[in-house]
Amino acid sequence: MTDMRSKVILLPGCFECCIKCLGGVPYASLVATILCFSGVALFCGCGHVALTGTVSILEQHFSTTASDHALLSEVIQLMQYVIYGIASFFFLYGIILLAEGFYTTSAVKELHGEFKTTACGRCISGMFVFLTYVLGVAWLGVFGFSAVPVFMFYNIWSTCEVIKSLQTNVTVPGDQICVDIRQYGIIPWNAVPGKACGPILENICNTNEFYMSYHLFIVACAGAGATVIALIHFLMILSSNWAYLKDASKMQAYQDIKAKEEQELQDIQSRSKEQLNSYT
Repeated sequence: MTDMRSKVILLPGCFECCIKCLGGVPYASLVATILCFSGVALFCGCGHVALTGTVSILEQHFSTTASDHALLSEVIQLMQYVIYGIASFFFLYGIILLAEGFYTTSAVKELHGEFKTTACGRCISGMFVFLTYVLGVAWLGVFGFSAVPVFMFYNIWSTCEVIKSLQTNVTVPGDQICVDIRQYGIIPWNAVPGKACGPILENICNTNEFYMSYHLFIVACAGAGATVIALIHFLMILSSNWAYLKDASKMQAYQDIKAKEEQELQDIQSRSKEQLNSYT
């Protein structure tokens, strides 16, 4: 019977503790972190595989001489290493921003308790606002850059669809419809063959490398867009938290001054009472 009463008494306390813990979770920062991780993972993973497939397509169909696309291969390999660095950096940066969200949420919710915001904490929050803004602008450029291969692959795919639609029309031969990769500037003009026409181009569009690379570039572009949205979300959260911390510091300064004045008033009253008692 005693155990049942103790359980009944403990349950409300556990419930209140859980509610308090859930109330301190920065849900906005958590959603932004999940979106950032998802976007970066899609961009890095799909972009890495799509770049490898692009090199394979160029070597097999558009540039049979290794020296013609040697520079492009080095650039793509460098971009793959950059992708590794981006994935590692944003994994750590997302965790740091989530921790900063927990810090600012606790600082605002426990303003009247023992927890105190510091000038260092406000400076760190301001630094994160600036850094997130810079990263957001940079990722806008990444998003635009990732749309370029999607545009190129879409042109090739649409040309293949035109060739397929002309197979029933004998008056317009499909051999006259070509795609010249050299016009995009990714391989030099002396690259051989440099272009693909008619059935050869149609066979390229039917390969697994082209199909996978095209769709992976689309997903990578979507991942870059999701990362931009996540960084904008982070920027709004950090700006709001910084403003809250700034107001909290002013409130703390006001409370400290008020407490000091009340203490001085009490000291004056106690001294006046002592003097009055001494006179009497």
